[in-house]
Amino acid sequence: MKYELAVIGTSLGGLQSLSIILSGLPKSLPIAIAIVQHRHISSDSKLVNALQQYSLLPIIEAEDKLNIVAGNIYLAPANYHLLVEFGHFALSTEAPVCYARPSIDVLFETAADAYLERVIGIILTGANHDGARGLAKIEAYGGFTIIQEPNTAISPTMPKSAITTVPKAKILPLTEIAPFLINLCSNAHLTY
Repeated sequence: MKYELAVIGTSLGGLQSLSIILSGLPKSLPIAIAIVQHRHISSDSKLVNALQQYSLLPIIEAEDKLNIVAGNIYLAPANYHLLVEFGHFALSTEAPVCYARPSIDVLFETAADAYLERVIGIILTGANHDGARGLAKIEAYGGFTIIQEPNTAISPTMPKSAITTVPKAKILPLTEIAPFLINLCSNAHLTY
C-alpha cells in the first residue's frame, strides 16, 4: 500500500511541535501533508512564514480547489475549515467544530473519505478534544494513525483524548514522529 496524504492536527503548543516535525522531513518526501493548527480568526499568513523556516518542503496556505501535490505542505487558512476531496482541497465557512474553525475533525474525516487507507493521521499537542473523532474515522477506513506521546506535549489534552478514542494508534514521542513518518512512507508495504 502506498500512502498519498498525511494530515496533522494540533492546537496549543503546535508551533513548537510542528517546527520539530517539519525540520526532520527530507526534501524528497513522497506524500503531501495537510495541517490544521488552531489559530485566531484574524491570523494572517505569518504562520506560513514561521513554519517555512523549519521546512525544506514548500509550505502553502491552502486555497479552495487547490490541487494536492506530493512534496508540498498545506496549511489550513484562519477561519476556514479545510476539506479534502480526492486530488484537491475545498474550504468551508460552516460552523466551528469543537469550537474551532479550522477543525481537525473536519480535515481528518474528509481525508478519510477521499483517501481511505492511503492517508496517515497525526494528532499533536492541544488543549481540547478536536481530532479524536476524525482520527477514529481514519483508522476505521484503513488509514494509519499516530498520536504524540502526551508526556512530550505542551498540552496533553488532545493526545490523551485521541488515545482514548483510538487506542490502537501508534503513540510516539514528538522527536520520533518525523523519522517514523519517513520510514512509513518508504516502507508502506510493511506492517507496523
